Amino acid sequence: MSPSPESKQDRRPPYQHAADELRRDILQGRIKPGEQMPSIRELQERFGVANMTARGALNVLRDEGLIYTIHGRGSFVADHDAVGEFSVGYTPPAWYLANRDKTPPQAEHMEGSPDGSEATGGTLTEMLTALRDELRALSAEHQELRREVEELKSQQSKSQS
Repeated sequence: MSPSPESKQDRRPPYQHAADELRRDILQGRIKPGEQMPSIRELQERFGVANMTARGALNVLRDEGLIYTIHGRGSFVADHDAVGEFSVGYTPPAWYLANRDKTPPQAEHMEGSPDGSEATGGTLTEMLTALRDELRALSAEHQELRREVEELKSQQSKSQS
């Protein structure tokens, strides 16, 4: 399977690509709450990735609260209420919430893409830009929190001396 020209430009790790596709399957109801997720081997074959890459994709979804794992049995889609909000604390990213009701203009005219996932255009670009900006903001916030923790540790060690 050769990567498409668009995927060569996307420098995200392969586990993120797999997680994105699995997330889309869950949110669009192709994998329903309570259903078992594909096995690691099935994910390896589907995405053409290594074992650890497939596990990484499931870890992302688990961290987001979309799935849960039962040791020795597998991973399952978490329950969500009728409105579509997940009861395990899943909050979709802001870029997703802002754009989930928008359909890319090309999606109406594309064949073989009922969800418009292959469509490109202004809406997709806007979503990716919003996601990038959100990640940058979160990264900056994370760094600030780390600095605060280090300061608190430093103050604590000085007060104990």
